[in-house]
Amino acid sequence: MNNRLCTLILTVNCLACAPALHGQVTSTSSASSSGPASPSDHALTARVEKLGKRPIRVHDPSTIIRENDEWWLFCTGRGVPSFHSKDLLHWISGPPVFTNAPSWAADAVPENRRIYYWAPDIVKSVDRFLLYYSVSSFGKNRSVVALASNAALDPASPSYQWRDDGVVISSDRTNNFNAIDPAVIKAADGRLWMAFGSFWSGIKLIELNPDTGKRIAPDSPLYSLARNQSIEAACIYFHEKFYYLFVNWGLCCRGINSTYNIRIGRSANITGPYLDKSGEDMANGGGSLLLDSDGPFVGPGHAGIIQDGDRYWFSTHFYDATDRGASKLAIRPLQWQPDGWPKILENE
Repeated sequence: MNNRLCTLILTVNCLACAPALHGQVTSTSSASSSGPASPSDHALTARVEKLGKRPIRVHDPSTIIRENDEWWLFCTGRGVPSFHSKDLLHWISGPPVFTNAPSWAADAVPENRRIYYWAPDIVKSVDRFLLYYSVSSFGKNRSVVALASNAALDPASPSYQWRDDGVVISSDRTNNFNAIDPAVIKAADGRLWMAFGSFWSGIKLIELNPDTGKRIAPDSPLYSLARNQSIEAACIYFHEKFYYLFVNWGLCCRGINSTYNIRIGRSANITGPYLDKSGEDMANGGGSLLLDSDGPFVGPGHAGIIQDGDRYWFSTHFYDATDRGASKLAIRPLQWQPDGWPKILENE
Protein backbone atom coordinates (compact mmCIF):
# COMPACT_ATOMS: atom_id res chain seq x y z
CA MET A 1 0.00 0.00 0.00
CA ASN A 2 1.00 3.64 -0.39
CA ASN A 3 2.38 3.83 3.12
CA ARG A 4 -0.94 2.37 3.95
CA LEU A 5 -3.71 4.89 4.06
CA CYS A 6 -5.52 1.90 5.55
CA THR A 7 -3.28 1.93 8.59
CA LEU A 8 -4.95 5.03 9.94
CA ILE A 9 -8.44 4.33 8.65
CA LEU A 10 -8.95 0.64 9.29
CA THR A 11 -8.39 0.71 13.11
CA VAL A 12 -6.94 -2.00 15.30
CA ASN A 13 -10.22 -3.89 15.31
CA CYS A 14 -9.15 -5.75 12.17
CA LEU A 15 -10.83 -9.15 12.15
CA ALA A 16 -7.87 -11.10 10.75
CA CYS A 17 -6.71 -9.05 7.74
CA ALA A 18 -7.57 -5.47 6.85
CA PRO A 19 -11.18 -5.01 5.73
CA ALA A 20 -10.15 -2.10 3.52
CA LEU A 21 -12.72 0.56 4.32
CA HIS A 22 -15.46 -2.01 4.82
CA GLY A 23 -18.59 -0.20 5.91
CA GLN A 24 -17.25 3.21 4.85
CA VAL A 25 -17.76 2.91 1.09
CA THR A 26 -21.13 2.69 -0.62
CA SER A 27 -21.29 -0.22 -3.04
CA THR A 28 -22.45 0.17 -6.62
CA SER A 29 -24.60 -2.89 -5.95
CA SER A 30 -27.52 -3.22 -3.57
CA ALA A 31 -26.38 -6.73 -2.69
CA SER A 32 -24.97 -5.52 0.62
CA SER A 33 -28.10 -3.62 1.60
CA SER A 34 -31.15 -5.00 3.39
CA GLY A 35 -34.09 -6.47 1.51
CA PRO A 36 -34.41 -9.21 -1.10
CA ALA A 37 -31.67 -9.57 -3.69
CA SER A 38 -32.51 -8.49 -7.23
CA PRO A 39 -31.53 -10.41 -10.41
CA SER A 40 -28.73 -7.89 -10.94
CA ASP A 41 -27.41 -8.65 -7.43
CA HIS A 42 -27.28 -12.35 -8.26
CA ALA A 43 -25.49 -11.60 -11.53
CA LEU A 44 -22.85 -9.51 -9.76
CA THR A 45 -22.35 -12.20 -7.12
CA ALA A 46 -21.93 -14.86 -9.81
CA ARG A 47 -19.52 -12.61 -11.67
CA VAL A 48 -17.26 -11.98 -8.70
CA GLU A 49 -17.17 -15.72 -7.98
CA LYS A 50 -15.92 -16.35 -11.54
CA LEU A 51 -13.26 -13.72 -10.92
CA GLY A 52 -11.83 -15.80 -8.09
CA LYS A 53 -13.41 -14.51 -4.88
CA ARG A 54 -12.64 -16.43 -1.71
CA PRO A 55 -14.79 -15.69 1.38
CA ILE A 56 -12.05 -14.28 3.60
CA ARG A 57 -11.04 -10.68 4.18
CA VAL A 58 -7.41 -10.27 3.19
CA HIS A 59 -5.26 -7.29 2.31
CA ASP A 60 -1.76 -7.59 0.85
CA PRO A 61 -1.68 -11.41 0.76
CA SER A 62 1.72 -13.05 0.82
CA THR A 63 2.87 -15.69 -1.58
CA ILE A 64 0.75 -18.76 -0.83
CA ILE A 65 3.11 -21.48 0.34
CA ARG A 66 2.66 -25.19 0.98
CA GLU A 67 3.67 -27.19 4.03
CA ASN A 68 2.83 -30.89 3.77
CA ASP A 69 -0.82 -31.05 2.61
CA GLU A 70 -1.80 -27.52 3.60
CA TRP A 71 -1.51 -24.10 1.99
CA TRP A 72 -0.69 -21.02 4.09
CA LEU A 73 -0.89 -17.29 3.50
CA PHE A 74 -0.13 -14.24 5.63
CA CYS A 75 -1.46 -10.71 5.27
CA THR A 76 -1.58 -7.16 6.58
CA GLY A 77 -3.05 -6.84 10.06
CA ARG A 78 -2.38 -6.94 13.77
CA GLY A 79 0.52 -9.28 14.48
CA VAL A 80 0.61 -10.49 10.83
CA PRO A 81 -2.47 -12.75 10.57
CA SER A 82 -2.46 -16.13 8.85
CA PHE A 83 -4.90 -18.38 7.00
CA HIS A 84 -4.60 -22.00 5.88
CA SER A 85 -6.38 -24.24 3.39
CA LYS A 86 -6.19 -27.77 2.04
CA ASP A 87 -7.78 -27.01 -1.33
CA LEU A 88 -7.22 -23.26 -2.05
CA LEU A 89 -11.01 -22.84 -1.81
CA HIS A 90 -11.90 -23.07 1.87
CA TRP A 91 -9.75 -21.07 4.25
CA ILE A 92 -9.45 -21.15 8.05
CA SER A 93 -7.97 -18.41 10.21
CA GLY A 94 -4.69 -19.37 11.86
CA PRO A 95 -2.62 -17.73 14.60
CA PRO A 96 -0.83 -14.41 14.07
CA VAL A 97 2.95 -14.35 13.85
CA PHE A 98 3.24 -11.88 16.75
CA THR A 99 1.24 -11.35 19.90
CA ASN A 100 3.74 -8.77 21.17
CA ALA A 101 5.79 -6.25 19.24
CA PRO A 102 9.45 -7.09 18.62
CA SER A 103 11.69 -5.28 21.11
CA TRP A 104 13.35 -3.11 18.44
CA ALA A 105 10.16 -1.95 16.68
CA ALA A 106 9.25 1.05 18.86
CA ASP A 107 12.68 2.62 18.37
CA ALA A 108 12.86 1.81 14.68
CA VAL A 109 9.40 3.21 13.82
CA PRO A 110 8.02 5.13 16.82
CA GLU A 111 4.79 5.97 14.97
CA ASN A 112 3.83 2.28 14.75
CA ARG A 113 3.05 0.97 18.24
CA ARG A 114 0.02 -1.18 17.49
CA ILE A 115 1.73 -4.31 16.15
CA TYR A 116 -0.05 -3.53 12.87
CA TYR A 117 2.31 -4.77 10.18
CA TRP A 118 1.94 -4.73 6.42
CA ALA A 119 2.36 -6.77 3.28
CA PRO A 120 4.26 -9.90 4.40
CA ASP A 121 5.89 -12.40 2.09
CA ILE A 122 7.26 -15.87 2.81
CA VAL A 123 9.73 -18.35 1.33
CA LYS A 124 11.28 -21.65 2.43
CA SER A 125 15.07 -21.46 2.68
CA VAL A 126 17.33 -24.21 3.97
CA ASP A 127 15.38 -25.65 6.94
CA ARG A 128 13.20 -22.67 7.91
CA PHE A 129 10.33 -20.60 6.61
CA LEU A 130 11.42 -16.96 6.28
CA LEU A 131 8.62 -14.41 6.68
CA TYR A 132 9.32 -10.78 5.75
CA TYR A 133 7.00 -7.95 6.76
CA SER A 134 6.82 -4.14 6.85
CA VAL A 135 6.80 -1.79 9.83
CA SER A 136 5.97 1.77 8.81
CA SER A 137 3.47 4.62 9.19
CA PHE A 138 1.29 6.63 6.86
CA GLY A 139 2.96 9.11 4.52
CA LYS A 140 6.54 8.58 5.70
CA ASN A 141 9.46 6.47 4.55
CA ARG A 142 10.80 5.86 8.04
CA SER A 143 10.21 2.16 7.49
CA VAL A 144 11.63 -1.28 8.11
CA VAL A 145 11.44 -4.61 6.36
CA ALA A 146 11.97 -7.19 9.09
CA LEU A 147 12.24 -10.96 9.32
CA ALA A 148 10.60 -13.65 11.43
CA SER A 149 11.34 -17.32 10.91
CA ASN A 150 9.88 -20.67 11.90
CA ALA A 151 10.76 -24.31 11.34
CA ALA A 152 7.05 -25.09 10.80
CA LEU A 153 3.84 -23.29 9.88
CA ASP A 154 1.42 -25.72 11.49
CA PRO A 155 0.97 -24.65 15.14
CA ALA A 156 0.40 -28.32 16.08
CA SER A 157 3.98 -29.13 15.08
CA PRO A 158 6.43 -29.57 18.00
CA SER A 159 8.93 -27.38 16.13
CA TYR A 160 6.47 -24.49 15.65
CA GLN A 161 7.85 -21.28 17.17
CA TRP A 162 8.20 -17.91 15.49
CA ARG A 163 11.59 -16.31 16.02
CA ASP A 164 12.20 -12.58 15.67
CA ASP A 165 15.23 -12.18 13.40
CA GLY A 166 15.16 -8.40 13.34
CA VAL A 167 15.69 -5.77 10.67
CA VAL A 168 16.64 -6.68 7.09
CA ILE A 169 16.65 -3.18 5.57
CA SER A 170 15.39 0.21 6.70
CA SER A 171 14.78 3.62 5.18
CA ASP A 172 14.26 7.15 6.44
CA ARG A 173 13.89 10.65 5.04
CA THR A 174 17.52 10.65 3.89
CA ASN A 175 16.73 7.80 1.46
CA ASN A 176 15.00 8.02 -1.91
CA PHE A 177 13.18 4.70 -1.37
CA ASN A 178 10.69 3.23 1.07
CA ALA A 179 11.50 -0.07 2.80
CA ILE A 180 8.07 -1.75 2.68
CA ASP A 181 6.28 -4.42 0.60
CA PRO A 182 8.91 -7.19 0.60
CA ALA A 183 8.76 -9.79 -2.17
CA VAL A 184 11.13 -12.73 -1.83
CA ILE A 185 12.30 -15.13 -4.53
CA LYS A 186 14.73 -17.99 -4.71
CA ALA A 187 16.40 -17.54 -8.09
CA ALA A 188 17.10 -20.26 -10.65
CA ASP A 189 20.68 -20.55 -9.37
CA GLY A 190 19.57 -20.92 -5.74
CA ARG A 191 20.43 -17.38 -4.66
CA LEU A 192 17.89 -15.55 -2.52
CA TRP A 193 16.64 -12.05 -3.39
CA MET A 194 14.15 -9.53 -2.08
CA ALA A 195 12.36 -6.80 -4.02
CA PHE A 196 10.63 -4.02 -2.10
CA GLY A 197 9.51 -0.41 -2.39
CA SER A 198 6.54 1.92 -2.50
CA PHE A 199 6.31 5.26 -4.38
CA TRP A 200 9.45 7.43 -3.87
CA SER A 201 11.96 6.18 -6.46
CA GLY A 202 10.19 2.87 -7.02
CA ILE A 203 10.98 -0.82 -6.70
CA LYS A 204 14.39 -1.93 -5.43
CA LEU A 205 16.16 -5.29 -5.15
CA ILE A 206 18.78 -6.67 -2.77
CA GLU A 207 20.39 -10.09 -2.42
CA LEU A 208 19.86 -12.07 0.79
CA ASN A 209 21.94 -14.68 2.58
CA PRO A 210 19.95 -17.95 2.27
CA ASP A 211 21.27 -19.18 5.62
CA THR A 212 20.35 -16.12 7.68
CA GLY A 213 17.66 -14.50 5.54
CA LYS A 214 19.39 -11.14 6.02
CA ARG A 215 21.02 -8.86 3.47
CA ILE A 216 24.03 -10.61 2.04
CA ALA A 217 26.26 -7.67 3.07
CA PRO A 218 25.49 -4.24 4.56
CA ASP A 219 26.85 -2.50 1.47
CA SER A 220 25.65 -4.99 -1.15
CA PRO A 221 24.26 -3.48 -4.37
CA LEU A 222 20.79 -1.92 -4.35
CA TYR A 223 19.26 -2.42 -7.80
CA SER A 224 16.46 -0.26 -9.21
CA LEU A 225 13.87 -2.33 -11.10
CA ALA A 226 10.76 -0.24 -11.79
CA ARG A 227 9.48 3.27 -11.36
CA ASN A 228 6.18 5.09 -11.82
CA GLN A 229 4.33 7.97 -10.18
CA SER A 230 2.38 5.44 -8.09
CA ILE A 231 4.06 2.04 -7.75
CA GLU A 232 4.42 -0.63 -5.07
CA ALA A 233 3.60 -4.27 -4.19
CA ALA A 234 6.25 -6.04 -6.26
CA CYS A 235 6.34 -9.76 -6.95
CA ILE A 236 9.02 -11.61 -8.95
CA TYR A 237 8.42 -15.07 -10.40
CA PHE A 238 10.74 -17.21 -12.56
CA HIS A 239 9.25 -19.25 -15.39
CA GLU A 240 11.33 -21.10 -17.94
CA LYS A 241 13.92 -18.52 -19.09
CA PHE A 242 12.50 -15.25 -17.70
CA TYR A 243 11.98 -13.48 -14.42
CA TYR A 244 8.58 -11.77 -14.40
CA LEU A 245 8.13 -8.61 -12.34
CA PHE A 246 4.60 -7.78 -11.22
CA VAL A 247 3.89 -4.37 -9.65
CA ASN A 248 0.88 -2.31 -8.70
CA TRP A 249 0.13 1.08 -10.19
CA GLY A 250 -2.59 3.33 -8.76
CA LEU A 251 -4.03 3.74 -5.28
CA CYS A 252 -5.26 1.16 -2.81
CA CYS A 253 -7.41 1.32 0.31
CA ARG A 254 -10.34 3.29 -1.07
CA GLY A 255 -12.75 0.40 -1.38
CA ILE A 256 -14.60 0.53 -4.70
CA ASN A 257 -12.87 3.85 -5.46
CA SER A 258 -9.45 2.16 -5.45
CA THR A 259 -7.47 2.44 -8.69
CA TYR A 260 -4.97 -0.38 -8.15
CA ASN A 261 -4.02 -2.36 -11.27
CA ILE A 262 -1.28 -4.92 -11.86
CA ARG A 263 1.49 -4.33 -14.41
CA ILE A 264 4.16 -6.67 -15.68
CA GLY A 265 7.55 -6.86 -17.37
CA ARG A 266 10.20 -9.55 -17.73
CA SER A 267 13.96 -9.99 -17.81
CA ALA A 268 16.48 -12.75 -18.48
CA ASN A 269 18.34 -11.55 -15.37
CA ILE A 270 16.85 -11.09 -11.92
CA THR A 271 18.53 -7.69 -11.61
CA GLY A 272 16.90 -6.46 -14.82
CA PRO A 273 16.28 -4.65 -17.03
CA TYR A 274 12.59 -5.62 -16.95
CA LEU A 275 10.91 -4.82 -20.27
CA ASP A 276 7.18 -4.75 -20.90
CA LYS A 277 5.46 -6.21 -23.98
CA SER A 278 6.31 -3.14 -26.03
CA GLY A 279 9.98 -3.27 -25.00
CA GLU A 280 9.81 -0.34 -22.59
CA ASP A 281 12.01 -0.57 -19.49
CA MET A 282 9.98 -0.64 -16.27
CA ALA A 283 12.72 1.45 -14.67
CA ASN A 284 11.66 4.23 -17.08
CA GLY A 285 7.94 3.91 -16.44
CA GLY A 286 7.14 0.85 -18.55
CA GLY A 287 4.71 -1.86 -17.51
CA SER A 288 2.10 -3.78 -19.50
CA LEU A 289 -1.36 -4.04 -17.98
CA LEU A 290 -2.01 -7.57 -16.69
CA LEU A 291 -5.07 -7.23 -14.44
CA ASP A 292 -7.47 -4.36 -13.82
CA SER A 293 -10.86 -3.75 -12.22
CA ASP A 294 -13.66 -5.76 -13.79
CA GLY A 295 -17.23 -4.98 -12.70
CA PRO A 296 -17.56 -5.91 -9.00
CA PHE A 297 -13.87 -6.97 -8.92
CA VAL A 298 -12.15 -3.69 -8.05
CA GLY A 299 -8.51 -2.71 -7.59
CA PRO A 300 -6.58 -6.02 -7.67
CA GLY A 301 -3.28 -5.87 -5.80
CA HIS A 302 -0.31 -7.83 -4.45
CA ALA A 303 0.22 -10.50 -7.08
CA GLY A 304 1.27 -14.02 -6.22
CA ILE A 305 1.72 -17.21 -8.26
CA ILE A 306 1.04 -20.74 -7.04
CA GLN A 307 2.21 -23.85 -8.85
CA ASP A 308 0.30 -27.03 -7.97
CA GLY A 309 1.57 -29.86 -10.13
CA ASP A 310 1.17 -28.75 -13.73
CA ARG A 311 -1.44 -26.11 -12.84
CA TYR A 312 -0.75 -22.47 -12.07
CA TRP A 313 -2.88 -20.09 -10.04
CA PHE A 314 -2.74 -16.33 -9.55
CA SER A 315 -3.54 -14.82 -6.14
CA THR A 316 -4.41 -11.22 -5.31
CA HIS A 317 -6.60 -9.14 -3.09
CA PHE A 318 -9.44 -7.05 -4.52
CA TYR A 319 -12.22 -4.78 -3.28
CA ASP A 320 -15.58 -6.51 -3.46
CA ALA A 321 -18.29 -4.21 -4.81
CA THR A 322 -20.92 -6.75 -3.74
CA ASP A 323 -19.79 -6.30 -0.11
CA ARG A 324 -19.32 -2.54 0.30
CA GLY A 325 -15.73 -2.57 -0.89
CA ALA A 326 -14.40 -5.14 1.59
CA SER A 327 -10.95 -6.43 0.69
CA LYS A 328 -11.08 -10.13 -0.24
CA LEU A 329 -8.76 -12.84 -1.47
CA ALA A 330 -9.06 -13.96 -5.10
CA ILE A 331 -7.43 -16.99 -6.72
CA ARG A 332 -7.71 -17.46 -10.47
CA PRO A 333 -6.21 -19.81 -13.06
CA LEU A 334 -3.03 -18.58 -14.74
CA GLN A 335 -2.01 -19.75 -18.20
CA TRP A 336 1.38 -19.26 -19.83
CA GLN A 337 0.93 -18.13 -23.44
CA PRO A 338 3.06 -19.33 -26.40
CA ASP A 339 5.01 -16.05 -26.28
CA GLY A 340 5.86 -16.73 -22.63
CA TRP A 341 3.64 -14.05 -21.08
CA PRO A 342 1.10 -15.06 -18.40
CA LYS A 343 -2.65 -14.61 -18.85
CA ILE A 344 -5.10 -14.49 -15.94
CA LEU A 345 -8.24 -16.51 -16.63
CA GLU A 346 -11.67 -16.67 -15.07
CA ASN A 347 -12.80 -19.63 -12.98
CA GLU A 348 -15.06 -22.05 -14.80
